[in-house]
Amino acid sequence: MAVVVVTGASAGVGRAVARMFAERGDRVALIARGEAGLASAAEEIGERAMSVPVDVSDYEALDRAAEKIERELGPIDVWVNNAFTTVFSPFLMMRPEEFRRVTDVTYHGYMHGTRVALTRMTDRDSGVVVQVGSALAYRGIPLQSAYCGAKHAIEGFTEAVRCELLHDGSGVRITMVHLPAVNTPQFDWALSRLSSKPQPVPPIYQPEVAARAIVRAADRPKRREHWVGASTTATVLANKLFPGLLDRYLARTGYKSQHSPDAEQADRPTNLWSPVDDRPDSARGAHGRFDEQAKAAKSVRARGVVAGAAAAVTATAWFVRHRVVGSHRW
Repeated sequence: MAVVVVTGASAGVGRAVARMFAERGDRVALIARGEAGLASAAEEIGERAMSVPVDVSDYEALDRAAEKIERELGPIDVWVNNAFTTVFSPFLMMRPEEFRRVTDVTYHGYMHGTRVALTRMTDRDSGVVVQVGSALAYRGIPLQSAYCGAKHAIEGFTEAVRCELLHDGSGVRITMVHLPAVNTPQFDWALSRLSSKPQPVPPIYQPEVAARAIVRAADRPKRREHWVGASTTATVLANKLFPGLLDRYLARTGYKSQHSPDAEQADRPTNLWSPVDDRPDSARGAHGRFDEQAKAAKSVRARGVVAGAAAAVTATAWFVRHRVVGSHRW
C-alpha cells in the first residue's frame, strides 16, 4: 500500500487518477483549491482519501500540506503533478496578469510540487514523481498560448531534474505522461474569450484512459515518457518531421476545432483566480460534457518514446498525407 499525492484532484483527470489509486488499495492525498470539490472527491473515493485544500502556486502552503500528509498518512511514495488552469483566447486579447497566473499554476505549480516531493524522497532514496503532460508540450496550438508555454516549460524542467537525479545516483524516479484531448470540466470552467463554448480538439478521450496511463507510469517510472493515444503519438512525431506544415494546418483549423456548437454564456464564473467547484451546481466529477464523443477504449496504451515507434511513424505519415497535404493546397 503506497501513499500517493495527486494535485488538481477535485475534478477531471486528477479525480480519476486519485480514484484509481485508491481502488487498488493505496492511500491518496487529494490536493486542490476548492474545498467543495475536494469534499465531493473524498466522499466518492472513500476512507482511503485525505483532502488537503491548497493552491499549488503557493510553495510554502504546499510544503506545509506535504508535512501534514506525511504526518497523517506516512512517507509519500508517489507524487502526481496534475493541477493546472488555462485561458482560451488569442494571445493579444490576454492580459499579462492572466498569462502570469496560468504560468504560476500550470508551470510553477509543477515546480513547487516536484521540489516538495523531492526534498522528502531524496532523503529516503525512494519515490516517484509523475508529471502529467500533454501533446501540447511538443506542439503548440492557437488560442492556448499560455497553457502550451507552460507545458513546454514542464518538459524542459523535468528533463533537467531527471539528469540531476541520474548524476546523483538517486533511487528517485521522475517520469512524464503526455495526454491527448480529455473530456473534463475544464472547458466549462476555464476563462474563455471565444464566441462559443470551448471544446477539446478531437479525438477526445475519457479521463479514465488518462488515469490508467498515469497509474501505469507510477509503476514503471524507469520509462522517461509515456504517450497516450494515437493522436498524441501522431502529433508529436508530425511536429518533429513537418513542423511548418503543422503551422499552416493549425492556422486553418485550430480555431474552428476548439469552438463547440454551443453559444458561450456571458459572464459565467471561471476558475482562473478562484475555484468554481465551490458552487453547488459545479460538482462535475471527473467527466465534462463530451461523454457522447469521448473514447473510453481499454485498448489505449501509454507509449514510450521508443516503444511503438513504427506504428507512430505510420500514423504520422497518414496524418500529414490526409489531414494536411490532402486537405489543403499551399
